[in-house]
Amino acid sequence: MKKFINTPKLAVREALEGLAASNDAVCLLSSTNVLLRSDIPSDPKDRPIAILSGGGAGHEPAHAGYVGKGMLSAAVAGDVFTSPSVDAVLAGIRACAGPAGAVLVVKNYTGDRLNFGLAAELARAEGIPTEVVLVADDVALLEMSKDNARGIAGTVLVHKIAGAAVEEGMGFADVVATARAAAADLASMGVALDGCTLPGAERSGFDLGEDEIEYGMGIHGEKGQRRGPMAEADEIVDAVIGTVIAQLDAGSNRVGLLVNGLGSTTPLELAIVARRAVMGLKAAGFVPELVWTGNFMTALDMPGMSLTALPLDDRRAALLGAPTAVRVWPVEASAPKQPIIVEDGGAEAAEVLGGTARPELKRAALAAATALRQAEPDLTRLDAETGDGDLGQSMLRAAEALEALPDGAFADPATLLAQAGMALRRVIGGSSGPFYAAALLRASQKLQGVSSPGPADWLGALRAGCEAISDMGGAAPGDRTMLDALAAAHEAGNAPAAGETVAAAAARGAKEGAARTAEMQAKFGRASYLGARAMGHQDAGAAAVAVWMQALAS
Repeated sequence: MKKFINTPKLAVREALEGLAASNDAVCLLSSTNVLLRSDIPSDPKDRPIAILSGGGAGHEPAHAGYVGKGMLSAAVAGDVFTSPSVDAVLAGIRACAGPAGAVLVVKNYTGDRLNFGLAAELARAEGIPTEVVLVADDVALLEMSKDNARGIAGTVLVHKIAGAAVEEGMGFADVVATARAAAADLASMGVALDGCTLPGAERSGFDLGEDEIEYGMGIHGEKGQRRGPMAEADEIVDAVIGTVIAQLDAGSNRVGLLVNGLGSTTPLELAIVARRAVMGLKAAGFVPELVWTGNFMTALDMPGMSLTALPLDDRRAALLGAPTAVRVWPVEASAPKQPIIVEDGGAEAAEVLGGTARPELKRAALAAATALRQAEPDLTRLDAETGDGDLGQSMLRAAEALEALPDGAFADPATLLAQAGMALRRVIGGSSGPFYAAALLRASQKLQGVSSPGPADWLGALRAGCEAISDMGGAAPGDRTMLDALAAAHEAGNAPAAGETVAAAAARGAKEGAARTAEMQAKFGRASYLGARAMGHQDAGAAAVAVWMQALAS
């Protein structure tokens, strides 16, 4: 497994050194893996209440990423997924705490609970008032008692609340009580799509089947509540948020929602998760006032997410929204109180088309749509080899747009080409949409007033479409684009073989032109960035032309 590490046993230390080297608000103890605020007074008597947390590394940005004014005074890091030692925790307490006291925010894992707990006893014996706030927010394993529940992503909300309480000037006992009350009210649950890989390991610590996911996964790769089949995002989120909601205190309908990525989940996916989780809370009668989305408590490179809900009142909301100097904490988390969808004043009105559909035109358009739909996997694979892999989905959207055209769009050839161009312009992203729209609109103009085009008329429309693409993008045949298939179709259609229809000849030409792109140097598009590395791979746009050309010929 490829990783940006040097020696696995030094990975945690070097990561902490990187944090300290890039942020003047923190510093690192020389003898142990403790990151602390750089503004802590040297005289213990001058130190405010200290908030410490930590545990095994691998959950970044937790915990070291939360060291700073308004959150943690120090973070104690163990090896990956391994609790730090008692001595390391005690060193952290000594480095940042004094008579004002220390609050240790600890996830409910045996190693963390024991080592932080013993360090607290030793610190108290040295005269430092020290209390442990245990976070056990994982509600996935409902048959277990709350005392045995794991501490997961909700821990970071306790960091924020406790740190803000200290900055506000709250006394030691009140800080402890406020943090414990928040920890008791938290409800979290995660789901993983696959395992995670430790530094130096060749493969993931466990494997899920191609169609399996794990509900209730822990943040160290521990098994969860159950395994289930892969499903759409909404179905997965509904299962998770439903379990979380069932554990919320019904006394308050105001909640904060933490949408947390486990390491390899993209921001796009997390936003989709957030959308559905907010909907689920609202449907259950809750008001999500604060929403945080991002990577807060990860499990190395695990693909997955967790949802955390925390009941709010004015006091707790103010602490969560208080300013902090911690760089990775979102500046703002207020959720909108008004509708999030507003009317688009610039939207085009849909054109109402009259006329009766001509069966042969509709049959041809639907045949092209079916062919593009069936070719989606192959087009995606082709595009991924030299581009960004989105052409298959773009052509699938094109197919759906053609299938959705009203009957009036099939009244005559010119109308069909114009309406298809407008529809594809709206649904296809990237460069393909504008190119298809321009080509179809230019071809439509060529057929204006021609009710029953013959082969020469259709070839003239095809040529006009090629010219539109060339005029807009600057490409020419031989540049390894969709034009290579279109131009070859035009050429072959003008010289069909004996017994070959013009349509069949054009389809043959498109297929041959697309195949030739594999030996061309790309001058346009993403493949042009690859230079010689694109050789040997067909241009996906040209291949798509061959697909729908063959469908029309059939």
